[in-house]
Amino acid sequence: MSGYVGILVSDPWLQNQFTQVELRSLKSHFMTMRRESGKLTLNDLASRMSRLKVVGENLTEEERASCIQDLYKNLDEEVDFEFFLKVYLKLHAHASARTGSVAKNSSAFLKAATTTLLHTISESEKASYVAHINNYLAEDKFLKQYLPIDPATNDLFEIVKDGVLLCKLINLAVPGTIDERAINTKRVLNPWERNENHTLCLNSAKAIGCTVVNIGTQDFIEGRRHLVVGLISQIIKIQLLADLNLKKTPQLVELVQDSQEAEELMSLPPEKILLRWMNFQLKKSPFKKTVTNFSSDVKELPEIFLLSLDCRNGLSTKTTQISFLETLPDDTQISREERAFRLWMNSLGNSSYIDNVFEDLRNGWLLLETLDKVSPGIVNWKIANRPPIKLPFRKVENCNQVVKIGKQLKFSLVNIAGNDIVQGNKKLILAYLWQLMRYNILQLLKNLRFHSHGKEINDADILQWANGRVSSSGGQARMNSFKDKSLSDGIFFLELLSAVQPRAVNWSLVTKGITDEEKKMNATYIISIARKLGCSIFLLPEDLTEVNQKMILTLTASIMYWHLKQPSEEKPAAGTSDSETVSNSTLDDSASESSLEDTANL
Repeated sequence: MSGYVGILVSDPWLQNQFTQVELRSLKSHFMTMRRESGKLTLNDLASRMSRLKVVGENLTEEERASCIQDLYKNLDEEVDFEFFLKVYLKLHAHASARTGSVAKNSSAFLKAATTTLLHTISESEKASYVAHINNYLAEDKFLKQYLPIDPATNDLFEIVKDGVLLCKLINLAVPGTIDERAINTKRVLNPWERNENHTLCLNSAKAIGCTVVNIGTQDFIEGRRHLVVGLISQIIKIQLLADLNLKKTPQLVELVQDSQEAEELMSLPPEKILLRWMNFQLKKSPFKKTVTNFSSDVKELPEIFLLSLDCRNGLSTKTTQISFLETLPDDTQISREERAFRLWMNSLGNSSYIDNVFEDLRNGWLLLETLDKVSPGIVNWKIANRPPIKLPFRKVENCNQVVKIGKQLKFSLVNIAGNDIVQGNKKLILAYLWQLMRYNILQLLKNLRFHSHGKEINDADILQWANGRVSSSGGQARMNSFKDKSLSDGIFFLELLSAVQPRAVNWSLVTKGITDEEKKMNATYIISIARKLGCSIFLLPEDLTEVNQKMILTLTASIMYWHLKQPSEEKPAAGTSDSETVSNSTLDDSASESSLEDTANL
């Protein structure tokens, strides 16, 4: 166990029950629970543990409360983190027993020899994922040597250890996410190259919407099967639901009556669209039942399989009903920014997944959670209203606190009120989120390098640092500002990446960046290299080729943050030191805190 985990848990027995990643995750949940009520008692745990996997998913609140009452007499006793972990372990064991951990179709395994945490994977589920991989990646030139995978063996978990399969699977789900030139595909990879592939995979998985808060590169190397299967399931789900929107499947317009309903449908996540489609088909069937979920409700409908086979998508191919789609707003820039901010917020590990920032942030709760992660302790949870929130004025109260905190953080919030967020004002919500994301970036850099001096950092410092690094390494390119149109060819960022890690860029793969196609090739390569190094970024190649000022800043700051985190002995020698290129301040790498790494999602 690392020193960081030792600080979290002093009890050696408890240390042996969890991995480092699990402890960090549970610590985050515990701190959130305690902040919401000021203190945490045994009596509070039954309801508050609903967010936790296994314990929250497989036990009802009443069952958790009953179990805790049987175990402990004084329910008013305050709970510290170690006490919380002991309660969690007991509830986890109870939940595992309830769900039948030794079922025939499950493969149970322990994370460590001394652990009491039992994780299971469904063999039938694993087999379906293996079949999917064998089918869709069978013709891949590199993977041909490993496919088909035998679902009856554990070969899947051995193959993922070099990271290539997962990277290929991500590109299958969202084509073009990873520039395959950046994947290390030698027959035998050294540990450094494997780690690069896993880092590229995890940062790219975040970029397409996967939740990877509890997964690290070491989990792949150690073959933690439940985490591998969990990530693969998310990637495949994204692939299978990719076309469930009005833009890619305009026939879905048959599910709505007018343009207002169509706009509402466009804001729904794919799962809810699928539910709406299913209910649309069920209305036409003999059994008039409404499905509200894909678990218990679907189990009661064995005929649903016949329905799927018989009707395919069951929608009209006529385009007469699609005419009013042309009147719907289609702002590409807003769509790209919404995507970037949404993925960034999801990467922080909030209590709920955000499918659409304009809809899911309207009650203010997830914004308050994000603010608390960006600036711990800044939210007054005593006056916050927890979802579900039925009364509109309670949502306004949350959003008013969001605006108040924004002003406290010196955001520019002219003519923005809490009700604007409640009403889903796109322009104002994006303006707020950009300032929040930018604040997070600047605070991370400040805490990393200027912790002992309280030195504020600004956009000009980032610009000066980037130009200094390129110049000191012999590069010829220069960035005059974050909206410098010359950046569209990608050469500056390739030189910057090469400056911070000389082996990062294979210059034989770089184009001159003259034509649009060459610019896009360089842009995709830049993004993949940055993620391969360890930068968690959410921009698209178009943000680079079109020089989106906001996304250019986040990319530069993310590279800067990654570089300054590296131990000084690992940094390439350069003619100009970091202390000379960033405000001539005394720098102190040791000031960086471990917790910062968990929120460095730029």
